Amino acid sequence: MNVLEKLGVFYESWTGEKGYIGCTENGVLIPFFAVRRSEAPVILAQYAIHAREYITTYLSMMQAEEFLKSGKRGTVYFVPAVNPDGIAEVIGGDRTYKANANMVDLNVNFDAGWGEGAKNVRGKSSENYIGERPFSESETKALRDFTLSVRPDVTLSYHSKGEEIYWEFFQEGKARERDFEIANAVSAVTGYPIKSAGLSAGGYKDWCVEKLKIPALTVEVGNDALSHPIGEEFAEEIFYKNRDVIKVLTEIL
Repeated sequence: MNVLEKLGVFYESWTGEKGYIGCTENGVLIPFFAVRRSEAPVILAQYAIHAREYITTYLSMMQAEEFLKSGKRGTVYFVPAVNPDGIAEVIGGDRTYKANANMVDLNVNFDAGWGEGAKNVRGKSSENYIGERPFSESETKALRDFTLSVRPDVTLSYHSKGEEIYWEFFQEGKARERDFEIANAVSAVTGYPIKSAGLSAGGYKDWCVEKLKIPALTVEVGNDALSHPIGEEFAEEIFYKNRDVIKVLTEIL
């Protein structure tokens, strides 16, 4: 089975809270599943917003099962594949494809410095195309609306590859101190260094930081020497490094 088929089986077997945040541009439902133990803290983790990075979808299923067993407090929402249309394109043979069905890079389509990223392009492309306007795509609107509805205390965005953590988007003062502390805690349990995102903008993390005023992390998994898409055989190793991320967030928030 490919990753989307395995996700479908996992979703059907999930006995806890689950549902859909919306649909893709091609009308495919975007699933979520949740573990609710206490009203706070609320964590939202999203995966595979970039098509070729679907190794993170495997990670989402492993992390959900781990948190379900952990008995830790909090509520965690997992959105395991924000971009199933794009994933289908990669499965079909375009191994480096990042965008959605409209050739929009979903992680530069958010209203936070939209169009100001150094690598942004303004025409349809397999990567870096910002779209016609912020939230022009069904997937980004769905993730935005779901985020606003569950009101997370922190968000996690899982990407590949590079094994590093990004957390900054022009925070200042106490917010910056808070977010840096959280990023350091995740760095400590993963072994991934904290890095500067440089001149990137328009991402989900950026929107969460700028518009919602909450801490938001982008975690890049998988060794940089690996090729896209990272194979399922690396999922266990990636999970091992990220097994305690959600647990430490429930403890620090």
